[in-house]
Amino acid sequence: MPAEARIRPPVGLLTKVLYSSGAMANQIKQQGLSMLLLLFYNQVVGLDPRLISTAIMIALIFDSIVDPLVGQISDNFRSRLGRRHPFMFTAAAPVAVAFFLIWNPPHGWSEGAIFAYMLTCLLTIRLFDTFFELPSTALAPELVSDYDQRTRLLAMRQAFGILGTLALQVSVYQIFMRQHADGSGGVTVREGYPAFALAAGLFIFVVIVLSSAGTFRQIPFLTQPPKRPEKVNLAAMAREIGATVRNRSFAVVCIAGMVLAIGSGITTSLNVYMGLFYWGWNQNQLTILVVLQVISGIGGAFIAPALAKRFGKRIGGITTGTIGITLSTTPVILDQLGFMPARGEDILFYTMMVFVLSTQAFMLATSVAIQAMIADVVEDAAVKTGRRSEGLLFSADNLFKKAVSGVGVLAAGQMLHFANFPENAKVVGVSADVLSHLGWTYVFALWCFNGGCLVTLSFYTIDRKKHEANVANLEAAGLAAREEPALGAARDNPAPLFGTEPGVQPKPS
Repeated sequence: MPAEARIRPPVGLLTKVLYSSGAMANQIKQQGLSMLLLLFYNQVVGLDPRLISTAIMIALIFDSIVDPLVGQISDNFRSRLGRRHPFMFTAAAPVAVAFFLIWNPPHGWSEGAIFAYMLTCLLTIRLFDTFFELPSTALAPELVSDYDQRTRLLAMRQAFGILGTLALQVSVYQIFMRQHADGSGGVTVREGYPAFALAAGLFIFVVIVLSSAGTFRQIPFLTQPPKRPEKVNLAAMAREIGATVRNRSFAVVCIAGMVLAIGSGITTSLNVYMGLFYWGWNQNQLTILVVLQVISGIGGAFIAPALAKRFGKRIGGITTGTIGITLSTTPVILDQLGFMPARGEDILFYTMMVFVLSTQAFMLATSVAIQAMIADVVEDAAVKTGRRSEGLLFSADNLFKKAVSGVGVLAAGQMLHFANFPENAKVVGVSADVLSHLGWTYVFALWCFNGGCLVTLSFYTIDRKKHEANVANLEAAGLAAREEPALGAARDNPAPLFGTEPGVQPKPS
């Protein structure tokens, strides 16, 4: 189509904020499952950790089939609401209801029945979370195509995800599962979970609806898939998928993301055990550390764009990742070698506060860099295939996030089993040998998996020059919309909430 039909007003601040806020819903769901699922069904419900890990592995296999299909379908879906929004609006109610139900298993059921109940809820969450998170993330490359602006948008989205983590953990530790002065209550008691599940489910529903509605204004300016002369069969779809993902930089970022997700899944699941049992923090102390993580993480949202602009996304991501791993593992290594203050001393907690405050910024900056790299693969693949396949490519990223509570949690559950970690640890206590094993496992997981991610990223090849050339080629072919600031009064008057501005006539491609 003619290039002049693919000019659109700039994306305004309100649209960016509402779009980015969608990460809160995903993060609350993701962190809730990663942080609490193993603990809840093992320590509260009394389910064998191997059964919990098995259910999560089944869900991960389910994801590996569903995610690419949803990505490919949304890339080629035609409607008056565009390619993405029908899926996003559909997801709100089912994922919220399933998240509520998974924390409210029936009393008195057999172990097998509880396993089936948990698995059903988990698969439902996975399916409809894909319906929202994948199309929503896939909007980023179309909303902003500039090399640096895109990193800033994804950094804002990551920052909202960090706020979602704060909302989840503070509400868990200080509101719904608050630990009382006499030692009662806490995350190992079932009493607070129903109210937590209801509040979280409602919050997820509202955020998904608002985030989806917030980008509604951009629908007239987004790409519509080409009309096909005939229906595409599975064989043709498989060929299209193969042609799209046959991209070196995509393979690099795909492998790097998967390795990172496995390591993150292990450490996220073990963080609760490390905090409660290894370091011996109470829930008030855990809350303070979570707040510091959020403050640090928001700092990372500023670090990532600055380093990407100065050194490029690849070098910036590798640099922040190396610093983050070093800071994350140093306290445990020093403790294992006898150089940290003794348990119960105030100086130990103050020392951990310093490490936490400096660590999360670099970890989040690395995550932003990886997301931005995936976004830049979209144009690189489109130049080669003639199709925009954001959904298909970001389905890999969506799968990586789910692997955080998939393979990683599976591995964490097996590690706890082989270490003979007691099911009722709050009552019976944990031996020094078991805690030592837990600490070294934590260090090994970070260096092995997160470090492996950084090594893989060194082979990524899309830099600023190549990205700008790809965007120019797609604009000439009508596969990218060029932003025209004059149409939006230099970003102060963005596209209207519904419809188009006078004189602007976007057309479907």
